[in-house]
Amino acid sequence: MDYKESCPSVSIPSSDEHREKKKRFTVYKVLVSVGRSEWFVFRRYAEFDKLYNTLKKQFPAMALKIPAKRIFGDNFDPDFIKQRRAGLNEFIQNLVRHPELYNHPDVRAFLQMDSPKHQSDPSEDEDERSTQKLHSTSQNINLGPSGNPQILRFPHPFGPLKHAKPTDFDFLKVIGKGSFGKVLLAKRKLDGKFYAVKVLQKKVVLNRKEQKHIMAERNVLLKNVKHPFLVGLHYSFQTTEKLYFVLDFVNGGELFFHLQRERSFPEHRARFYAAEIASALGYLHSIKIVYRDLKPENILLDSIGHVVLTDFGLCKEGIAISDTTTTFCGTPELEIQNHPFFESLSWTDLVQKKIPPPFNPNVTGPDDIRNFDAAFTEETVPYSVCVSSDYSIVNASVLEADDAFVGFSYAPPSEDLFL
Repeated sequence: MDYKESCPSVSIPSSDEHREKKKRFTVYKVLVSVGRSEWFVFRRYAEFDKLYNTLKKQFPAMALKIPAKRIFGDNFDPDFIKQRRAGLNEFIQNLVRHPELYNHPDVRAFLQMDSPKHQSDPSEDEDERSTQKLHSTSQNINLGPSGNPQILRFPHPFGPLKHAKPTDFDFLKVIGKGSFGKVLLAKRKLDGKFYAVKVLQKKVVLNRKEQKHIMAERNVLLKNVKHPFLVGLHYSFQTTEKLYFVLDFVNGGELFFHLQRERSFPEHRARFYAAEIASALGYLHSIKIVYRDLKPENILLDSIGHVVLTDFGLCKEGIAISDTTTTFCGTPELEIQNHPFFESLSWTDLVQKKIPPPFNPNVTGPDDIRNFDAAFTEETVPYSVCVSSDYSIVNASVLEADDAFVGFSYAPPSEDLFL
């Protein structure tokens, strides 16, 4: 494709530390867009420096500059890297302001303008691109591949939705907190639907070396749409600083919340909950997943009182019936469905939700939060969950290159669409 008549737009939204043969170095991700095409390029400081020295000799009047080499001090200090990234960003911004520079063979090669390798979806419409330019703090997050790279098409009059971004949602209330972030009630601006959005801080996840658990949670969530008593994932996407899970909003409250208020449940009610929990666990076991964090806080009730299991970060995948793990062991010695405690239940009716729940949370609507602890709901929604402090437009193709979270982004294929 010939880009010579179009002025490229460039930015450096992020950087990563890499190791090669015991050497550490920082790689900068350069986002390039020309017209409706967009891609990214990985470059080290030495490559910027080489390009700078080439251009400086040929275009001395341009007064180009890049951050100087650091002889002393820590080259991996976060503040230093941030400052250097800003300086390199200014350098490439200057390059694309002058046709004689951005059409120079070395610049075109540096930006891969004649042979872009890491391209993103070019099909976004013009209205949306105009909106992005007007709202420079928004983050356009392409949801990326999901194993079925077709464009989403929704069975409602709003038409296809090809990607999502934090600013697609109004974040209304904090409804939960965890070790890595918060859960918020969010309303999608497009159609007014409510979701629970789990927002995690990448830095905290990485500092605690929990990225594998987060990716495991994402993988398990993708399989949950087939069972009625497991919370479902609608989207997952990421920004430079945060990870987002867009989940079913289940507003009947935690079992823990109801136990605190009622102290105990009658036997028929306990039996009902135990049976639905067992059904959910049985499904997970059938696909070789062990759920290892069963507690009242992770057992939700939906709007009419059915159980919904959530929080799959500690799940273990690929575990057969006879397997054990180093942190979890023990195998059931009997088939729970045949236990006398459940003899009054029809398991088929249970899974089909034909058995009326013994308790109804009596929610008044999809945005009712009366069954959530006021300690959460009275908190102020963090402004940062929907507005980025980084560069204006960040594409997930760039962000997916972060080794720790490769493959995190997800959108459901059309045949499994449940929005």
